[in-house]
Amino acid sequence: MITTDEITEIRWHARGGQGAVTAAKMLAEMSLVKDMFFQAFPEYGPERMGAPIQCFNRLSKHKISTYCGVNYPQIVVVVDHTLLEVVDITTGLPEDGIVLINSHENPSETRKRINLEGRKLYTIDATNISMESLGRFMPNIPMLGALLSITELLSKEEAAGYLKESFEKKFPQKVVDSNITALERAFEEVKGE
Repeated sequence: MITTDEITEIRWHARGGQGAVTAAKMLAEMSLVKDMFFQAFPEYGPERMGAPIQCFNRLSKHKISTYCGVNYPQIVVVVDHTLLEVVDITTGLPEDGIVLINSHENPSETRKRINLEGRKLYTIDATNISMESLGRFMPNIPMLGALLSITELLSKEEAAGYLKESFEKKFPQKVVDSNITALERAFEEVKGE
């Protein structure tokens, strides 16, 4: 759960083109609904589409005066499960930290496969949700929905309302509706242990 008294730091692991930077920015904007201060920023260079990237969030009820990368996140979000083989996602994550992984496996299967000790582990099949709801591989909105569900930063209704208001300005109604469906499904389908 995101606490509003302290700074909550989140590190996202993804590949270029999967929408993680957009999701991190959207999470930051959504935190305005709760009158929070926020930061959202990527850490990558001239990587091409498909290259591993990281992006970060900081959320707090108080002014944030830290302006560096997130080295000790409370939450790690893994948008692309293939990164589990090339990146140590637990670097800097405390034993009571949270890990959210895009995976069709249940959390206990994933924990065993990646040999994860401690930490609260959640999985969401964001790939399947995006393919069924959006008609293409774009797991960022389902990952954002799962993260919001886990942290309880926004309710499903608040998140869907924000997404609708934000997307209606830019996209046709069909795109708006499919993204809301993907977000709402993620709220319901995320699994934890």
